[in-house]
Amino acid sequence: MTVRTHDPLDQRSLGWLRYLYRKATTPDDWSRNGHPHPHWDNKTGPPMTSFHRFDLIDSAYAMALMSDRTPAWSEVYSRVLDEVVERHTSWWAAEDWMTQFGPDPERSNYPDKYRALIPEALWGDYDVPGWTANGIEPYGVQMDPVAADGMLFFKGFFGLILGLHRYVSNDPKWNNPFEMIRDGDHTFTWTHSEVVSHLAEQWHGRQMGCHCENTKIWPY
Repeated sequence: MTVRTHDPLDQRSLGWLRYLYRKATTPDDWSRNGHPHPHWDNKTGPPMTSFHRFDLIDSAYAMALMSDRTPAWSEVYSRVLDEVVERHTSWWAAEDWMTQFGPDPERSNYPDKYRALIPEALWGDYDVPGWTANGIEPYGVQMDPVAADGMLFFKGFFGLILGLHRYVSNDPKWNNPFEMIRDGDHTFTWTHSEVVSHLAEQWHGRQMGCHCENTKIWPY
């Protein structure tokens, strides 16, 4: 019989695990009337990734990798991922979609460093990637970021972290109906399976791919 062995985490990885666990389990409020704790980054990578949810996503990968190395600690990794998923169902995870309506009113004031992201002939009259443009024609306002024609990067990464939680914990809890956004009438009910099935249907129906920001499709 072959006995499978696992190399332990090194000191740097243990420090990162300790930090992520503390970060994930520190209470904060991601509702519209609250605010994420300052240790959730919303500054790195403007204009596209400078939103709190990208820190949620980037905090999830290490948990899955560490769980493969030290599976006996799955409860710790599962707790972190559960906290990550819970925050991703909240208003602040979709802050851009819930507040960026129509064309960007600052498009004529973009810094020069954004020029590489915008067609040269449209500089000053084109939204930078990262402006989600909820409500732009022909889509109209769609307040559910999962059901929307756009917001691929929201629901795509959400499906990924839901999958990582299931992979690490083997707990199907997020395949029971849960509420998202939770802002009065802007409250939407999904399950893990429904999120990924809806995304697959959107991909199937769009030969060129789904939109991240409305009208913008990223080939990579």
